[in-house]
Amino acid sequence: MSAVRVAIAGAGGRMGRALLEAAGSTEGVRLAAALDVASSPLAGRDAGELAPAARGLTIATDPEAALANCDVLVDFTRPEGTLAHLAACRAAKRAMVIGTTGFDAAQLARIREAASEIAIVMAPNMSVGVNVALKLVETAARALGPEYDVEVFEIHHKLKVDAPSGTALKLGEVAAAARGTSLEKSGVHARHGVTGERKAGTVGFSVARGGDVVGDHTVFFAGIGERIEITHRSSSRATYAQGAMRAAKFLAGRPPGLYDMQDVLGLK
Repeated sequence: MSAVRVAIAGAGGRMGRALLEAAGSTEGVRLAAALDVASSPLAGRDAGELAPAARGLTIATDPEAALANCDVLVDFTRPEGTLAHLAACRAAKRAMVIGTTGFDAAQLARIREAASEIAIVMAPNMSVGVNVALKLVETAARALGPEYDVEVFEIHHKLKVDAPSGTALKLGEVAAAARGTSLEKSGVHARHGVTGERKAGTVGFSVARGGDVVGDHTVFFAGIGERIEITHRSSSRATYAQGAMRAAKFLAGRPPGLYDMQDVLGLK
């Protein structure tokens, strides 16, 4: 089987650099293109300045041209940029890995629509460990039942612009679904002042931002006389990049559809 040819969007960002390094050093993957916005001072320069494994590859700004020589575009940028790349992938009939978070309902609908024509892996967190944690949360929520209160805590670096994180929301969604409800019905995102007693069956969220924390998530199941905590801590963006490469390889020859990391890891 030939290597999957991968293009990396947002190459100049911190996550983009980790993706470049992973794509240039992962067996079964060939780094074929590095993309950044047209206004980037890195445009036209050697991607090896960002990641040694990408040396010899010029940072481009034209997605259409890059996709002509690629199989999969990997995008961890911002919603607006991701949707522009989605349109390019759809036109070129190329698969896409989306690790971007912060989409609104209309934007998510556009991604689902595109998945009728191209294969897409989308997940709020590409880390293998996080996706195993999601499975553990699902199992715990189903087994423990509504007698255990669920609280989701997360902390990220001070530059993160959305809250709660996409991963925290996904952890809450999984817990809620396992108990037969949804975050729309049971999610609690703010507590201040005299809030009254905790309402049974809700899923609470707490958020912290500071420093250079890559990302920590904990789901608490608090019962009477005991508490279970499922925690995942990231110390490097390399974990997300490695998961994204697994997703890119998963997409090789895959029919159109919207997949997630549970599909990639065979956890469904």
